[in-house]
Amino acid sequence: MSPLLTLHHLRKSFGERQLFDIDLLNIAAGTAYVLTGLNGAGKSTLLRVLGGLESAEAEAAAFAGEAVRFSPYPQAMRESVIYVHQHPVMFSTSVAANIAYGLVARGVPRQRIDALVDDAMAWAGVAHLRDSRTQTLSGGEKQRIALARAKVLQPRLLLLDEPTSNLDGAAREQVLALIPSLTASGASVIMACHDRDLIALRGVHRLKLSGGRIQVRAQRSRVA
Repeated sequence: MSPLLTLHHLRKSFGERQLFDIDLLNIAAGTAYVLTGLNGAGKSTLLRVLGGLESAEAEAAAFAGEAVRFSPYPQAMRESVIYVHQHPVMFSTSVAANIAYGLVARGVPRQRIDALVDDAMAWAGVAHLRDSRTQTLSGGEKQRIALARAKVLQPRLLLLDEPTSNLDGAAREQVLALIPSLTASGASVIMACHDRDLIALRGVHRLKLSGGRIQVRAQRSRVA
């Protein structure tokens, strides 16, 4: 597996309190990871740092085979890394418009946007909700729409913060079923979670954040 993101001595502090000092974080291309750890260990903060939403320092960094400066956050990563919050923000528009938002912001031609949004809605199983307003949707539907809105931008690294934490059984299973296809399309995925079924997915590597350090755990053989 070729490396997508490599960070050496990634450090994050709040005042005098050091949250983490990670000697080496190596994320392979087209690979899924679960990020586990106790509440307060810094899992969400680490995802936000990787997504450029919070600042941190790294002694050395490389993305997609090219050396980059991690602070300020590199433009190459800004265009290729997407963070999805555990409570996704939905705009007060239709489902289709929500999924198209990032493509519109990037200036993608309208005809191309329509085709990409159609594909993303079919992938997420929300095509029947195309014209629905997001205020009427369930938590599971919003999570799948947030995943579609991220996937449609073809990220190289997708960061998911507790993607199943607030979902009931059926909605949770629907979200779980989408994860393997993300890496199959070539994206790398890091999921902060406590969900045992996510942790147990075949082919998913486990990263445990403990005491400000990353421990790499053995993974199952392949994605189911």
